[in-house]
Amino acid sequence: MSREKIYLFDTTLRDGQQTAGVDFSVEDKIAIAGMLDKFGIDYVEGGYPGANPTDTAFFEQNRMKKASFVAFGMTKRAGVSASNDPGLSSLVQSNSDAVCFVAKSWDYHVDVALGISNEENLECIRSSVERTVAAGKEAMVDCEHFFDGYKANSEYALACAKTALDAGARWVVLCDTNGGTQTEEVREIVTAVIAAGIPGDQLGIHAHNDTGLAVANTLAAVEAGARQIQGTLNGIGERCGNANLVVLIPNLVLKPRWNKRFCTSIDEEKLTELTRLSHAFDELLNRSPDPQMPYVGASSFATKAGIHASALMKDPKTYEHVEPESVGNTRKVMVSDQGGKSNFINELTRRGIKVSKSSPKLDTLIAIVKEHEASGYAYEAADASFELLARRTLGTLPQFFKVESFRVMVERRFDANGVLKTISEAIVRVEIDGERHISVAEGHGPVNALDIALRKDLGKFQQEIEDLELCDYKVRILNGGTEAITRVLIESRDDSGERWWTVGVSDNIIDASFQALMDSINYKLIKNRTSIEELSSS
Repeated sequence: MSREKIYLFDTTLRDGQQTAGVDFSVEDKIAIAGMLDKFGIDYVEGGYPGANPTDTAFFEQNRMKKASFVAFGMTKRAGVSASNDPGLSSLVQSNSDAVCFVAKSWDYHVDVALGISNEENLECIRSSVERTVAAGKEAMVDCEHFFDGYKANSEYALACAKTALDAGARWVVLCDTNGGTQTEEVREIVTAVIAAGIPGDQLGIHAHNDTGLAVANTLAAVEAGARQIQGTLNGIGERCGNANLVVLIPNLVLKPRWNKRFCTSIDEEKLTELTRLSHAFDELLNRSPDPQMPYVGASSFATKAGIHASALMKDPKTYEHVEPESVGNTRKVMVSDQGGKSNFINELTRRGIKVSKSSPKLDTLIAIVKEHEASGYAYEAADASFELLARRTLGTLPQFFKVESFRVMVERRFDANGVLKTISEAIVRVEIDGERHISVAEGHGPVNALDIALRKDLGKFQQEIEDLELCDYKVRILNGGTEAITRVLIESRDDSGERWWTVGVSDNIIDASFQALMDSINYKLIKNRTSIEELSSS
């Protein structure tokens, strides 16, 4: 039996840019478009050429190898002919393969937002599509607020969709613009639209996530007959975001409910690149990946409880709905005070550290981890600190340097111009191969001053840490009062692209920070060593 194709439409560069705090440069857009094109997305919507300098420049520079490049914009204005509308001309004349128009399909919006008659709105849709098709471009229409419009006036909402198709549009996309439509409503309305004469193979779905149902609503539309799905990378978008293509695609490719009936441009081989794509996009946004993102998150195939880990090691199917490798992810058995020996052995093996289940050193390590976590450490969130603790306990961690002491001073004073300033200065004394190194540094706050001083002179190891960068710093107060215990988590990275977390706990926030800083450097040095130690089971 032949399978029907589901077309994948990415609107990260347009609708995704509505996300608070997201502002793509031209270079960002070129990079993201290239990632999407290489991955195999059918349509990549680039933005609104002519509306702003960034989008205009992007359309002038960008080239797609496989994907259809889509320009987005409004239909022509009422009272102006299609040939004389400057906005429409920018779209038609842009360096794009297709044009996606946003069109009102809720009569309430036609009246209140546009201030025109229902008939004028239909004419704007018709003439805009006709001019686009005449220019040799593929036309599609996003029917904005379609589901709300259908519930208010189904006859007019359908008229908007039919007008677009009659004018030559390849796709009509039903938009849940407010994101409030429930899944069963989507299924019923899409079914009704197809029954009204609009072919499913020309029908798309554009869902927002305001009720947490964007992925479910998209799949319901596919089940009802829609054959184009619109979404964004990692579900970014205005308000609560858009349908998440990173979740939708593996569902369609891997789950029998869908892959027996449908196919996409992403096959199982391409799908193994999904985690890399998702994380690379987060990296470009300068944010950490969501660890609980389905399929691609660091915790997607992680288990913590000892009984789960034991079963997982016997057969991964006991706790995994798909193989992590199918989406380019990896299995992770976390270590914590809830973990048994299976957790620890699995995690140590993953890091190239071999130890026998009967080793007394393993028992010692487990006891230390549980004791530390009871006092506030969180090794499941600090993978690098766990590896260092394990190697130290098992006797395979070299002492690269020894910190003899450190001191931090914070002074508030007026400068020569009478401006009040806060000065942070740190002094660190380090011993390397019997030789003392003393470093002094000023920084933006005491932790930054300590970081600079600690990394200022590490003797023979200095060159190895030149590419080390601290990229995140998190503080959590574990109990109340002035004697509170503080946990500090620091995320680091280097030129290899690898990221790692380290942890420190103390009743002094500076001391906790310094612990995490030392672990960050020690992990960098140990990971630079290419040999993998095989630990004795004695």
